[in-house]
This record gives sequence, structure tokens and C-alpha cells, in this order.
Amino acid sequence: MNYTLHQLQVFLKIAQNESITKAAAELHLTQPAVSIQLRNLQDQFDVPLTEVIGRKLYVTDFGKEIAMAAEKILNEVHAINYKTMAFKGQLTGKLKISVVSTGKYVIPYFLSDFLKMNQGVELSLDVTNKIKVLKNLERNEVDFSLVSVLPDSLQIEKVELMPNSLYLIANSDQKIATGIQDKSIIETLSIIYREEGSGTRFVMEKFIENNQLTVPKKMVLTSNEAIKQAVLAGLGCSIMPLIGIKNELNNRDLQIIPVKGLPIQSNWNLIWLKGKKFSPVAAAYLKFIQEEKTRIIEQKFNWINVIKDVNHA
Repeated sequence: MNYTLHQLQVFLKIAQNESITKAAAELHLTQPAVSIQLRNLQDQFDVPLTEVIGRKLYVTDFGKEIAMAAEKILNEVHAINYKTMAFKGQLTGKLKISVVSTGKYVIPYFLSDFLKMNQGVELSLDVTNKIKVLKNLERNEVDFSLVSVLPDSLQIEKVELMPNSLYLIANSDQKIATGIQDKSIIETLSIIYREEGSGTRFVMEKFIENNQLTVPKKMVLTSNEAIKQAVLAGLGCSIMPLIGIKNELNNRDLQIIPVKGLPIQSNWNLIWLKGKKFSPVAAAYLKFIQEEKTRIIEQKFNWINVIKDVNHA
């Protein structure tokens, strides 16, 4: 048999997701590339690894056995790599973090220097919605999670990283009277919502409810990036985190509508399960965050204060 580690890695992802499309997305490969690797691996065996019924892919019992063996092999390969680096005196192992979707604008800056200093650390970063992030944390599948709304249902500990400010955003063609607007202006606009389970939607709906506003859900989109593009196209307005619209504000493609009671203020928090026993890598990363977060914020996120000052002037 001549199967490769890459084929085993691809098949393991297919087995875990029961989907070539999802496996391709997680591996950052095209679907045809994943299908080719699956076919090449299948050619090594007389017994089918998968079967397709209707349009759904299923992993056979034999395929599940191979997936379990593949996972063990890949873990051993990682262990060899880690031991080699540890022998050289380097910090080694996997750092596992889940991040809510808007956090993708934040977390890279809190990882970059740490990973540069520790070449033996492998990063597993899952960017998804709030519900899945908290499930990952609850199941102890990750070391840390990055959220802007703290969970009530879990016992956690946290490091507060930086503020998260949400403003009413429109495209530059929207005609708005000068000055700070009354909250009721939100009722007159076509407001675009995030999907259920999103932290952004949670704080937005809480603001609307607390101020007794009537705002119909005319459009619901599944990411802040999609909402940003919809607002740019003139499909409506939205209450959005400032962190994801820096370039569009600087280019004057988007505008902040000043409204009484806005921005909504929350905080980006790095959280973990209370009582969690950290791996050496996770412990080192937490120490790095506690020591370096102020420097990172000053160097990478000072532009937020500049934009706030301009819009509050």
C-alpha cells in the first residue's frame, strides 16, 4: 500500500464532517482536490471507505475504522515533530482556540508575535458563530475562546482584552441630518440583522428591546462581512462592531450615524473553563497575553480611538 499522510489527513476530515465540501473548507483545499485524495486513498483498498446515498456522503464501518487508525497515525506524526523540537529546547504542542466570527479581526494580532517566538507551536483556530464557540468550550475541545458576550451557562475565567464598540452604520450615500440622532431613527431605517445565535445580534436586540423600538427584521445575514457588503450596496443599515469596518470608514464608503445611546459597549474576552488544566503551550500563551496585551492594543488598535474621537467631535 502506498497511501500518504496527506491522504490520511484528508480522509480523516471527510470522516469527521461526512462532507467533502466541509472537509475542503477546513483544509483550505478545493473540493476537486479533496475528491482526488479520497479516490487515491480508496484505490488502496478493496472495501469501500464511503458511500453516497441520494446526495449525502456516508462513511462505511470499514471507513470509520480507517479514520480511527488515520487519527492515531497523524497524532503520532505530530508527537514525533513535537519531540524533535522539544529536544532542541523549543516550546511545542497545539494551541486550540475558537473565535466568534467578528473576532477574526481581533485574534490574529494577539497570536502573531507568540507564534513567531514559538515556531514549534501548531495553531488550531476555529472561526464560527457564538453557539458553536461555546459548545467547543463546554466540551473542552479548545484551550480558549474569544467572545464579546460572556456565557451565563458556563463557569469560566477570563482575560479582558479590549473594548468592542457597535455603531449604527450606513453607506456614504445615505442622507442623514447633522448632529446626534434620536434612537427612534432606527425605526425609520431598513435594519439588517445577524443570524440567531450571533453575539452581535444579541446585543443589538437587547438595545432595541431596552429602548422599546419597533424594528422589523427585513433582512438576516450570517456574517458581519456579509452585512458590511449589503450596507455598502445600499440594501440597508446595521448596528455593527467598529473593529470590522476600518478601511470602509477611512475610505468614506461607510459612515457612522451618531445616535443617542450608541455605541453599544462590550468587551472582547479571552475565556476558558474554570479549573482547566493547561498544556505547557496554553499556559505559555496565557502568560504572553497577560504580559503583552497592552502593548498589542496600543500598537495595533490605536486607530479605533482616532475614529471614535472624530465621530464624537
